[in-house]
Amino acid sequence: MNTLSFKTKSANDAYVKRDWHIVDATNMTLGRMCAKMAAILRGKNKPYYTPHTDCGDYIIVINAEKVILTGNKLNDKEYIHYTGFPGGQRVELAKDLIRRRPEVMIEKAIKGMLPKNRLGRAMYKKLFVYAGAEHPHTAQKPQPLTF
Repeated sequence: MNTLSFKTKSANDAYVKRDWHIVDATNMTLGRMCAKMAAILRGKNKPYYTPHTDCGDYIIVINAEKVILTGNKLNDKEYIHYTGFPGGQRVELAKDLIRRRPEVMIEKAIKGMLPKNRLGRAMYKKLFVYAGAEHPHTAQKPQPLTF
């Protein structure tokens, strides 16, 4: 038996084909939508997925301000960041953040689902989130992605 035919092909940058997808976040649950988008950013929907290679696609999210949170998360969920100065911990509720900067909620949710290394940072750069329905990526001809 010829064992040379059983070699596993490992994807590299020359082998990976990246597509552009557009997601309309209107009336979609934040966590469920972001979990599916994080898998696509990692490339888990591709047959040649390789954990140590960035195989993922580009994703554009529009209408980020129309995303919904279930239960009482709108009033209870807190987004915490630290300014770097003593006593500089800042806390903001989800209802205030979605009013002020709605794209940050989706970005933080997806960033938490990606690997915490330079590969995860490269995957995160392929995500583009916009609060309204307009985006500057029409030249890439993004395909609609539905869940």
